Amino acid sequence: MFDVFGSVKGLLKIDQVCIDNNVFRMHYKATVIILIAFSLLVTSRQYIGDPIDCIVDEIPLGVMDTYCWIYSTFTVPERLTGVVGHDVASPGVGSHVDGEDKVRYHKYYQWVCFVLFFQAILFYVPRYLWKSWEGGRLKMLVMDLNSPIVNDRCKNDRKKILVDYFIGNLNRHNFYAFRFFVCEALNFVNVIAQIYFVDFFLDGEFSTYGSDVLKFTEMEPDDRIDPMAKVFPKVTKCTFHKYGPSGGVQKFDGLCVLPLNIVNEKIYVFLWFWFIILSILSGISLVYRIAVVMGPKLRHLLLRARSRLAESEEVEKVANRCNIGDWFLLYQLGKNIDPLIYKEVIADLYREMGGDGQSPQKQPFEA
Repeated sequence: MFDVFGSVKGLLKIDQVCIDNNVFRMHYKATVIILIAFSLLVTSRQYIGDPIDCIVDEIPLGVMDTYCWIYSTFTVPERLTGVVGHDVASPGVGSHVDGEDKVRYHKYYQWVCFVLFFQAILFYVPRYLWKSWEGGRLKMLVMDLNSPIVNDRCKNDRKKILVDYFIGNLNRHNFYAFRFFVCEALNFVNVIAQIYFVDFFLDGEFSTYGSDVLKFTEMEPDDRIDPMAKVFPKVTKCTFHKYGPSGGVQKFDGLCVLPLNIVNEKIYVFLWFWFIILSILSGISLVYRIAVVMGPKLRHLLLRARSRLAESEEVEKVANRCNIGDWFLLYQLGKNIDPLIYKEVIADLYREMGGDGQSPQKQPFEA
């Protein structure tokens, strides 16, 4: 099992400098890890066995397996109910008349691993964009100030570089901040689009899949249709045609067992709930971000909470001088710098902005 999931462990490492937030990390860390792990799981024959096994008279089993895997299998929706072993061989598997009874083809199963991996890539795109746009700015500004154990000379030098940069580039960080906000919006758009994409992939069954599974557990056993058996049947039918001895076309109906669907049905139940939770949290995060952009008072309160060791007057003065971009950078610095050092940074910014009665000393930042 560790061999299967070993390739995703690199995503578990903790970044020394945090350049985003918890909801953002749920997209590019948690969701990407989940999707890649599922993609690896459905391709692992060690735990699932052959993805399809078919039985039919007079046709070699290997030929039948390959044919039905390529050309897909089907179930009969009208045979989803009934007593297994008496009315039907398995849910959706029963006698049918060609051209009269409706059949449902299941063509998705050979694509599940690729679709899951493709989804993982899409969830990582906003992170890739933000990391490229951010360019390591926070890491360069934080340097070693995130460690409480640093000698005074080194600390003072790095604090001065940070404060000089901030004062010299005051009111020039809006583009930096709004690019992060765009990536947050992309996260929300992506997760909503993913729900519709999976719904399309599963022939319109995913949008209500999780709720249908919950309703299924509360229904009477004789009346209910298992939504998991409907979308991910374990036993299906497959029709094979070949020429007989007289030159006529012969038809062979076979039964196919799909062990892979035992895993697929659980994967997509989990993904339904995960995507719903993720979309709700992303929506709340967007509302919060809009409130932050529109509300200077809220920005002041958030900065006060982040720099709780600093003097309230100093935080208020600094917050009033910062636009949204400056506030965002300062707030992100507060996530990464040691609280005691961050208190000193706020105090230094307060003095540089003329908060102690002196005139502001704006100095251009020198690389």
